[in-house]
Amino acid sequence: MSERLFGLPEEAFRYTVPRKGLITKTEIRVLSLSKLDLRPGQVLWDIGAGSGSVGIEAARLVADLSVWAIEKDADDYKCLQENIQTFNLSGRVHPVFGKAPEALVALPRPHRVFVGGSGGRMADLLDRCWGSDPPPGIVCNLATVENLAEVISWAKGRGIDPDILHVQVGRGQPIIGLHRIEALNPVWIVSLFPENGKSDEGGKERP
Repeated sequence: MSERLFGLPEEAFRYTVPRKGLITKTEIRVLSLSKLDLRPGQVLWDIGAGSGSVGIEAARLVADLSVWAIEKDADDYKCLQENIQTFNLSGRVHPVFGKAPEALVALPRPHRVFVGGSGGRMADLLDRCWGSDPPPGIVCNLATVENLAEVISWAKGRGIDPDILHVQVGRGQPIIGLHRIEALNPVWIVSLFPENGKSDEGGKERP
């Protein structure tokens, strides 16, 4: 297990090798956690958790954070369980095997939601999350223009002004004694917070 406090490398997690590109990359994870604006004692839903890298790193950073990590793929779910054990987070990161939004019904009300995968049901998923009272802050990682368009359309239909961040990361790679930049797949990080801009913690305004 890595001793790094923040920004764990992908290699710190167990994940399915045939689809290793689907793990949330370190740089994207760091930015997404910043956008989530988490507070001690909150409940975080990590939807499409995969290896659980986002929820696990969040739990390591924020005291008394309760994470519910939802994953529908059996192989990814096994990796999720193993990573929770590796980081000694049993009891704080709760794995849930199932597909959202159905798997969300019995979970405690979220303060924050991270969407790493929608299973092709983005609008239904957002409706279920936003239906909490009060609505949670939602951060989505999107890799396709279709999903981006769907999230923006959903937000506009509810009078929500989305915060949109397009991220293109390049990492240095050695090549014959020199270095080149290898680009990672671009990602949109879209943040959806209640219109009034209030945190659900004691009525304090979000910075």
